[in-house]
Parts: sequence; structure tokens; C-alpha cells
Amino acid sequence: MTTAAPRLATAPAAAIPPFEHSYATLPERFFARIAPTPVRAPLLLRLNLPLAAELGLDADWLAGPHGVAMCAGNRLPASAQPLAMAYAGHQYGQFVPSLGDGRALLLGEVIDHAGQRRDLQLKGAGRTPFSRSGDGRAVLGPMLREYILGEAMQGLGIPTTRALAVVATGEPVLRERPEPGAVLTRVAASHIRVGTFEYFARRGDLDAVRTLADYVIDRHFPALTEHAAPYVELLAAIAARQGELIARWLLVGFIHGVLNTDNVALSGETIDFGPCAFMDRYDPNQVYSSIDHFGRYAYAQQPSIGLWNLTQLANCLLPLLDPDSEAAKAQARGALEAYGRAFASAYAGGLRAKLGLLAAAGTDQDADDELVQDLLGRMAAHHADFTNTFRALSDARPDQPHTLAAVRTQFDEAAAFDTWAEDWRARLARQAEPDAARQARMRTVNPAFIPRNHRVQQVIDAATERGDLAPLEQLLSVVSRPYDDHTGLAAYRQPPQPHEVVRQTFCGT
Repeated sequence: MTTAAPRLATAPAAAIPPFEHSYATLPERFFARIAPTPVRAPLLLRLNLPLAAELGLDADWLAGPHGVAMCAGNRLPASAQPLAMAYAGHQYGQFVPSLGDGRALLLGEVIDHAGQRRDLQLKGAGRTPFSRSGDGRAVLGPMLREYILGEAMQGLGIPTTRALAVVATGEPVLRERPEPGAVLTRVAASHIRVGTFEYFARRGDLDAVRTLADYVIDRHFPALTEHAAPYVELLAAIAARQGELIARWLLVGFIHGVLNTDNVALSGETIDFGPCAFMDRYDPNQVYSSIDHFGRYAYAQQPSIGLWNLTQLANCLLPLLDPDSEAAKAQARGALEAYGRAFASAYAGGLRAKLGLLAAAGTDQDADDELVQDLLGRMAAHHADFTNTFRALSDARPDQPHTLAAVRTQFDEAAAFDTWAEDWRARLARQAEPDAARQARMRTVNPAFIPRNHRVQQVIDAATERGDLAPLEQLLSVVSRPYDDHTGLAAYRQPPQPHEVVRQTFCGT
């Protein structure tokens, strides 16, 4: 399906660099060319100035009428070639052969200041051939959540897609009730997913699988171009990125909520912030998604689900690995081992860093891991806040009991922490490092602030019910620099009161 997109011929030549379109050079069956559906009254709610600068885009132009019209999908620069990408996916373990961008359009690609190719995509831009029964629109609340969570991930140093802008449409969107509509401009290293490979592999389109694999190598793993077994190495490289990514989620208490194969970006970025949240109290079985009734994507399930998703990718690539099916399977299994290695290294190493433990002569790494797991077990049993416990440990000195008070208060029974703290004190004593140096290290890996679910909901309620964006600005100020203390904003470190707890999050579709 192809329609002509409206063009903005009056855009100043220097205001926005011409879009590039490497993905659009792939065969036409990879996407559908279609224009966004204009909206009634576009209004810019938030522009990501640091990201605009990173992309080399003129912030004044973006905030002006031409830029807002582009971010709403009303009028596009002449260089834009909007398209909806085709993909499939396993959703909660069930294969859906045709999903695709049902409400998103890729405008094109820009080269940022670091020389990296980045996609610009409009989310909520109207119906596409992949919309099925959907309206192609997005609701303001979930778009604000995506903006906040993306900036929080960026601040935490975790690979992520980000929002460049949120534009209100001036039109209601019907969900369970009418809600204000919005369009989000999303930036990603690419939007290629495990489900993109599944779309073609399940159709028996081996040429498309090979073409896509070559494209992913060229775009994300160019060093593999001349490798003797590029597709095996591609699988291993993707697996390693996913292993490290999911480990880093766990280290900050993040739960993606809907880790389907169509939500796994091969770039290794966090993508699709739907029913996601950061934990307050530590609970390995914590689920926030309103539709995850059986805990498939619970916090502690994410590592195993990550491997399951990558196994689906491996199945797609098997014909490229070796003409002998058994040999191909063996090579795929070997490549997938990169996932476990990357996850184990990032997770175990990250947990030791969160406790300030240094690997040195005379230290037992297995004993360190036992010390970490002992703490986590006590945190779960005594309902300790995940973020605040580790941050308070960053400020503690085991030889000065009064500095442990902030940690003790996190536990239902302080004695449960006290007995563990004796072992921690003994372990730290074996490190030839001043306490001040250890504390400084710990503060770089233990954030003081996360976008707590109740705070995100307060932002959404204020924006959607009262048009008040002040809570959004304040929350963004702390989560974008989560390791700073932010004097005067300590309230944002506090977990919710019982009446503030938000137990479920929603996709918004």
C-alpha cells in the first residue's frame, strides 16, 4: 500500500539534515510506504533538547511550526520517505505471523555527531497496512511514560531508544474511555527486531532472511563482514548484547513487562516501554503488566526469556549457518552460549560492584556471589526497597554503625540486615581501599533515583487531566541524572505510600 506523503518544501535547508534511507533500499516486501494521518491541532508538549543536539538537529526549528508539523505527521520534509516496517513475533509464547508497525512510521535516518546512524520514527501516526483492527493512534499517557523511561535508561547508562518529542494531537483516542492523543518521535539505532527475521523465516523466504542478515551486519556489526562464518558470529554478537542488556536491567530493578520477540531490538537497545516499571520492594516474582497473568515476564524470568527469544532468532538463521541441519543447530547452540557468558559476567560483576566488592588476591569470587545472594534473599523476605537499599549501602561505613541506620530501616526486621552486615564488614576489611573510594565507586552504580511507578502515574494524571506538565519536568530532572543527590528533591527517592501504589501498567493500544 503506497500513498504520497505531504511535503514541507519551505523548510530551511540547514534546519534539518536530509534524511537517509538505507532500510528503504531493501526489497519492497520489507515494508509498506504510507503517509502519516494528519492530526487536528498539534501542540508540542516536550522537546528533548540534549537529544536534538546529539542528532545535529536545530532545536529552534523543531520547536517551531515546521518542526511540530513534522513530529505530528502533518507535513514532512521533502527528504522524508515514511514507511511501516513488516515484522512478526511471538507474543506471550504464541506466534503471530504478521504484526508490523501498526501505528508507527519510519521517516528516515540521520547520522548523529558520533557518526552513528539513527532512525527517526513517528509513533501514533495513524493506520498502516499492519494496523489490523487498531486505530493507529497513541494515547498521551503511554507516550509520556516512554519519554520518561527512555530518559531514565539513558541516565542510568543502559542502551535505549529515546523520545525526541511528544506532540499532543488535539484529538481524543478511544480506549476504555476517550483519552487525549499524542504522537511520539522515537529515536533508535534501528527498529529491526527478532520478529523481523521471524516474519520472513516463517514464510520460507530465505532470500529475505539472508538480505536482512547482511543488512544487520553492515549496519550494526560491520567487523563481521569479512568473517569466515558471518551469520554464526552475528547470532553470537546479538546474543551477547542481549545478555548484557538484560543483566543491566536486573541491576536497577527494571521489568520490561512485555518481552515478546517483536520487542527485542537487534541493536541491543531497550525498546517499547509499554507495561514496564522499576521495582520498589525487591521481589523476584514481581509483575506489573496488566496482561501478564502467569508471570511469564516477571523480573526474575527475564534472563530465561531473553534466551528463549534468541532461540527463535537462531531458528530463523539456521539455513544460513550450514546446509547440514544438525551442523547448523550445533553452530547455533555454540553461538547462543555468548548470551549466558555476557549475562553472567555483567550480572554477577554488577552485583559485586553494587556492594563495593573488588576482585583481588585472597578473595573468593564464589563467596562474594554467595554474599550478594544472601542479601537479595533477605531483601525479598523482609520487603526491602531495591534502589534505596543499595544506595544507602553506598553511603555506609561498616565500622561506623550509625551510618547503617538508613539501610536497616529498609528491612521489616532490622536484625535480618545486621547479621548480613557483619559478613559484609569482614569482606570489605580484606580490601586495601579507603572507605571514601569505595563509597564513590558504589554511588556510580547505585542510583539514588528511578522513575518510580507512582511518580510516573502522577505525571500522566497531571498532564492528561489538568494539562499540567510541571511534574513531568521535575521527574525528568532527577531521573536523567539518577546518580546525583538532587538536594531538595529527596521526596522522589521515597517509595509509594500504600494509597499511592500502582500495581499494574498498560500497553496503551
